[in-house]
Amino acid sequence: MMKFVYMNFAFFLLAVFVISACGHQKKAEIAIQAKKENEKKYLSYEEPADPDSTDLSEWHAVTGLKAGFGNVDTRYTRSQPPAVDPENLSWTTYAWKGERVHTQLLLWSDAAIDNLRVEWQSLKNADGGEISSEYLKARFVRYLLTDEFAEGCGYRKPEDFKVALVADAIDEVGEMDLKAKTTRPIWVSVDVPRDVPAGSYQGKLMVYTGDQMAIEGAISVTVANAVLPSPSEWDYHLDLWQNPYAVARFHDVALWSEEHLAYMKPLLSMLADAGQKVITTSLIDKPWNGQTEDPFGAMINWTKLEDGNWEYDYTIFDKWVAFSEQCGITRQINCYSMIPWGNKFFYFDQAKNSRDSIIAEPGSEAYAAHWKPFLLDFAKHLREKNWFDKTTIAMDERPMEAMQGAINLVKSTVPEMKVSLAGAYHEEIQEAIYDLCIASGEVMPKAVMENRISQGKPTTYYTCCVEPYPNNFTFSPPAESTWQAWHAAHKGYTGYLRWAYNSWVKDPLLDSRFRSWPAGDTYMVYPEARTSIRFERMREGIQDYVKIALLRKKLENSKETTAGQHLETLNEHLRKYEISALENNAAGNMINEGKSILRKISETVY
Repeated sequence: MMKFVYMNFAFFLLAVFVISACGHQKKAEIAIQAKKENEKKYLSYEEPADPDSTDLSEWHAVTGLKAGFGNVDTRYTRSQPPAVDPENLSWTTYAWKGERVHTQLLLWSDAAIDNLRVEWQSLKNADGGEISSEYLKARFVRYLLTDEFAEGCGYRKPEDFKVALVADAIDEVGEMDLKAKTTRPIWVSVDVPRDVPAGSYQGKLMVYTGDQMAIEGAISVTVANAVLPSPSEWDYHLDLWQNPYAVARFHDVALWSEEHLAYMKPLLSMLADAGQKVITTSLIDKPWNGQTEDPFGAMINWTKLEDGNWEYDYTIFDKWVAFSEQCGITRQINCYSMIPWGNKFFYFDQAKNSRDSIIAEPGSEAYAAHWKPFLLDFAKHLREKNWFDKTTIAMDERPMEAMQGAINLVKSTVPEMKVSLAGAYHEEIQEAIYDLCIASGEVMPKAVMENRISQGKPTTYYTCCVEPYPNNFTFSPPAESTWQAWHAAHKGYTGYLRWAYNSWVKDPLLDSRFRSWPAGDTYMVYPEARTSIRFERMREGIQDYVKIALLRKKLENSKETTAGQHLETLNEHLRKYEISALENNAAGNMINEGKSILRKISETVY
């Protein structure tokens, strides 16, 4: 009976905790909404002037508001009329159930027009089927400053590089003014429900100026019988590193407060909706020596007690991981890093009553003395939280000898602990690494890759400031973000890593340039969970990767005589996705050809 009372009391406390937590979260969201009302720059802001807008001669042929559908491979210039047909006011597309498809609608005018907004109808087919208007979006594309690849990595002064205005951020603002002699792209997207019947669906999109409808366009979506799984089920190991510290700085809120997490929630949810598999955590302070505008702090507080033993406070780590899981990122936890730049480790010394640090090289006695107690305690804590099996000790781009020293210590201390690495390929250590991500220019032996994949080990590649292409800079051709997943399908990789999802620069809405790398290298999305052309095209590529895998499986298991021909056609096309091919062939051309092949096969096998 007493046990029953204790259990009921425990359930009561849990209910109180949940209600309290939900209440705090709701209050935080209300506070943020009030803050948004007071800080209009987060909702509507003035874009930079175009550094190259002196020639406006092409506007002499434009009279009044014009509109036309363009494509998603082009970054349209704000200060020039777009090269699209103003009579082309229909968009026709094809999609699997569960797929997101998109295009750009262009608006331009020689005279200023106030209060532009876009509305749309549900899409309907002849049999009464419907794609509700809630699955359609039309959002204004924003402009900001970018630069050029030049030498890639390395410190750069803004005045030494070409600067330009570029379209990238996709805003959620409900309406916008159109200045005279400017172009405004609108990102139009449809998320096809998984339960909608196959068929052809039609609807309308309307552009209003105030209360007056000025433009009417048509949308037609042919929905296939094939179904794309939900993002959480996508078999693509997406690993974009999250930076919660940048969010706290930009929004001027206390780190790890309810307000901070409320700002993080839509960012992480958007990332989970792209199929993200990994939670980025930092074991120590400044694992990358503060290379970003907002350095990563330690999510675990290390304290050296007066008796020489260690104490570890996991409060922030636990809060961040649990919160990220609630947002939908649940597959893996990567913990950085046992090999920081400079091998400097900070902690609080209880005897000195002050912060202290040591420098210890991997493989040394001092290094082992510092890390071994932590690894034992950390493993125990992870097991108590049921996180051990999905946690890795993560490293990136460190010398092989240092990585060997760290890996040996991990495996000798907690043999079952997983290790992840993003860096050059080293045959000597690959077997010990669970999650291995190599640079795009590296080569992994085919037998090694096949063996790793057969063991269920994530085996991916990454790009950074080294590669001029394919890449995700704000000046990169948008199709390159899609091309990366096709390259993964060709090479056999299980996914892709990029080091920065939201390591924002000082003013990420206005200027994507950074002191060390080409513009846009440090972030893919924008404050207030604004997505981007780059991010949407990346997600599109991941959808294609999943479709390729499903179609291959269908064809390999099919007894139809044409299955082999379709499979060879697909494989022959995928063989084109060598990085060197981008020297002479635009990514968009390759992707569009590939999508035609996928459609033809889909219509045959489904």
